[in-house]
Amino acid sequence: MAAKQAEQALVTRWRSILVLHARVQCELDRALHGHGLCGSDFEVLDVLAGARDEDGPGSCGYRVQEISERVHLTQSALSRLVARLEKDGLVERSMCPEDRRGVRVVLTPEGRARHGEALPVQRAVLHRMLAGPPTPPEARVTSR
Repeated sequence: MAAKQAEQALVTRWRSILVLHARVQCELDRALHGHGLCGSDFEVLDVLAGARDEDGPGSCGYRVQEISERVHLTQSALSRLVARLEKDGLVERSMCPEDRRGVRVVLTPEGRARHGEALPVQRAVLHRMLAGPPTPPEARVTSR
């Protein structure tokens, strides 16, 4: 009986996490829409913007594989997203000098500007949705 209750508590907790993720993602999509971005677009721009900070001035972005390790998208979904961001002039792709089979992605000046404009919006949503008190038990998803 105790094992069944522990298992049910685990499932309930998992579903609460999924609900929170979905709510935050929807709110990010709504808030970032005014900047011509969705939440996933912003995540990729944010990773690329951080490349300079992590790797020092003159950083040359990340390989697609490195981006996929930092965002929660499949390789094919990420490739489509990067292609769209490139079409919008926010990123550029080039051959990786270390490995000609790899593709390196960097922010364009327009991409860096768009990221800078959207950053406070994204952080405000995260603060509003995640920094408050935990979701009350009656609002959590329950199993049937």
